[in-house]
Amino acid sequence: MAGNESAENYLETILILSRRLPVVRSVDIANELGFRKPSVSVAMKNLREKKQICVDGSGFITLTPSGREIAEMIYERHQFLSGWLTGLGVPADTAVEDACRIEHVISPESFDAIRKFVSRSASYPADDAVR
Repeated sequence: MAGNESAENYLETILILSRRLPVVRSVDIANELGFRKPSVSVAMKNLREKKQICVDGSGFITLTPSGREIAEMIYERHQFLSGWLTGLGVPADTAVEDACRIEHVISPESFDAIRKFVSRSASYPADDAVR
C-alpha cells in the first residue's frame, strides 16, 4: 500500500491520465492537480523510490504493478463512494469531495461490507413497492 493520501492521489491521477492520454508526464500531472511542477517532481521521485512508478528517458511515467494495484483500488473506491453518496442525495460536488477523503481512510473490510450491502439493497424492491 502507498501508505499516505498524497501518494495514493498521485497514483490515482496517473491512472486516470493514462486512460486519457497516450503518455503521462510530470507536467500533465501538475496541470491535472493544479500543483507546481517542482512539487510533482518530488512526489515522482518518492514514488520511483517506492517502485510504484517507472519514468523512462523521455520522462514518460508508467505505473508498476504495485502502483497500478493501489491506483485501481483508490479509483474504484472513489467511483463507488461518490456514486453512492450522490445516489443518497448528496450534491455531486460534495459527494466527490467526501469520497476523496473517505477513499484513503476506509478499511478494506468496511469498504467491502458497504459495497455488498449496497449491492444487496439494490437487488431488493423498496418496502413501499412491496406493500
